[in-house]
Amino acid sequence: MPHTLIKDGIVLSLDREVGDFDRADVLVEDERIVAVGPDLEAPEGTAVIDASRAIVMPGFVDTHRHTWQAQLRTIACDWTLGQYMTGLHSGLSGHFRPEDTYIGNLLGTVEALDSGITTLLDWSHNLATPEHADAAIEGLRESGARAVFAHGGGAPQWDVLPNAVPHPEDARRVRAEHFPTDDGLVTMAMALRGPEIATRETTVADYGLARELGLRITVHVGNGEMAKDRPLAWLHDEGLMGDDVTYVHCNAVGDDELAMIAATGGTASCSPDIELQMGHGWPATGRLLKAGIRPTISIDVCSSNGGHMFGAMRSLIGTQRGFDHAEAGERGEPLDHVPLTCREVVEFATIDGARACGLDDRVGTLTPGKQADIILLSTDSYGMFPANNPYGAVVYNAHPGVVDTILVAGQVVKRDGELLGPDRERVRRLAFESRDHIFEQAQATPATADAATGGTWMPHHF
Repeated sequence: MPHTLIKDGIVLSLDREVGDFDRADVLVEDERIVAVGPDLEAPEGTAVIDASRAIVMPGFVDTHRHTWQAQLRTIACDWTLGQYMTGLHSGLSGHFRPEDTYIGNLLGTVEALDSGITTLLDWSHNLATPEHADAAIEGLRESGARAVFAHGGGAPQWDVLPNAVPHPEDARRVRAEHFPTDDGLVTMAMALRGPEIATRETTVADYGLARELGLRITVHVGNGEMAKDRPLAWLHDEGLMGDDVTYVHCNAVGDDELAMIAATGGTASCSPDIELQMGHGWPATGRLLKAGIRPTISIDVCSSNGGHMFGAMRSLIGTQRGFDHAEAGERGEPLDHVPLTCREVVEFATIDGARACGLDDRVGTLTPGKQADIILLSTDSYGMFPANNPYGAVVYNAHPGVVDTILVAGQVVKRDGELLGPDRERVRRLAFESRDHIFEQAQATPATADAATGGTWMPHHF
């Protein structure tokens, strides 16, 4: 069995029993971590990675990303939720061929991996045909990342609200052909619309299909005005909530509904950048914690906001700390400590995310026996040394440019700051070709196309 020794790093194991170290090693055998601690002995012939100027930690876990949109990145940076639904879901999405879905997923997943996100939940809700689903999975697998393919249907499931079109039966074929077991690097889940989007009868059927197939569920809830009909209370009354469900957003649901998530063992995913931009409501971080739920972090709409975890962590912690200070001020009792720590935010982005994906027995901490999904963040830049508070450095100082080395299931996929995966020029060429095709098929005039790529296109209708 091949061995790798990551030596002399600042080790953040994220496992409180293993602990953290100012200087320690991580020994990997084949795909698994076998030991964590100072001055480890390794077999002769072990490959050694010098981590003496690095923070060594588990890879990040993104619990909700619409990866298929990656080649349309930044066009939605100034859009409202309504413009996004019009421009993407009622417009450009209809022009995606399977090859466009493939390159969107490949580009988006490689982008995530390059920035230290070793596990990504692909909330794939533009699957017009079975061929689109196959192409989406191909893109995920080619990336070299760990991923969860969350089958989410296509435009017919989203075009009229409330929507009575059931989740595509093709999910059965995908499960049987691509995911007959749950132990691969890419696994499957179901991305369901829930009662804010689908009719209640359809929601019951969709949940039944997911559970018949033995798949975890990820569902959008609490999106601004859509939450006024108390979707979680209805799900609870129907007996549909459970520990196999991740609730995405949760901004506008009631505190008693959050308590229902906690009581049924569910998990939650916060998308702070997109929630603040598109009016979902304030990120639910603090309310989730008060309900006893560990939040996780997601990128969400990668045609709008940046695709790395560092920015999302800063948005989440900054917003919540603002709330905490404001609440203390209203009580007339200024805070004597911050309730939300940097370590907790890193936990949200690693082990808590792994738990929401049903992968916490495999990844999320540097624990002997788990698979070796590990990232090394260089502390060599002027903005990183000395790393007096390593968790603070990860949250407030780090960025994709300091991600030096990455292992996924024990395999080195990035070394010395260079990703070893797909050919960059091929990915670049396919991304541009796909983007141009989509705009051409949308019958965008040259002026509109220029505005889209220049950031001034504001969709109103197609």
